[in-house]
Amino acid sequence: MCKCCDSKQEAVFADSNQHRLNEILSAYQGHDGALIPVLQEAQEVYGYLPEAVMRAIAKGLKIPEAKVFGVVTFYAQFRLKPTGRNLIRVCMGTACHVRGAQKVLSEIERELAIVAGETTADQRFTLETVACIGACGLAPVMTINGQVFGNMNSGLVSDILKRFK
Repeated sequence: MCKCCDSKQEAVFADSNQHRLNEILSAYQGHDGALIPVLQEAQEVYGYLPEAVMRAIAKGLKIPEAKVFGVVTFYAQFRLKPTGRNLIRVCMGTACHVRGAQKVLSEIERELAIVAGETTADQRFTLETVACIGACGLAPVMTINGQVFGNMNSGLVSDILKRFK
């Protein structure tokens, strides 16, 4: 990018969370293997990893921007787009899959008019699939903002989503 674009990115980045990001970067200064923990903490602060934040992390850790972008795009835990106010995760692990997780996922997609990996236009919901939530005895399972809903079926989806609208 040209200098002009970089300075525009910096101007956008100068927000209320910048101080917290600087604290995170200071805490990890000079530590080997700091990139992933810094990215995780930055994502907690921002809800996702904006380009300007990734550039600031590269600069703060004195590593190439390409390395930061490479790590962020390699690991599924990192998000490049903002999430909705309510984060829905549907478990697609073996136990959940066998017990009907795909039907639950399909019903959520139908209700919200999005597919897994997307956010509703009103920014209320983001839908993700995960490999395992760790509640196999309650399969199929979904979470909304960390709240676990077990023994799911497609008929329960509408009433549960109404609680979060």
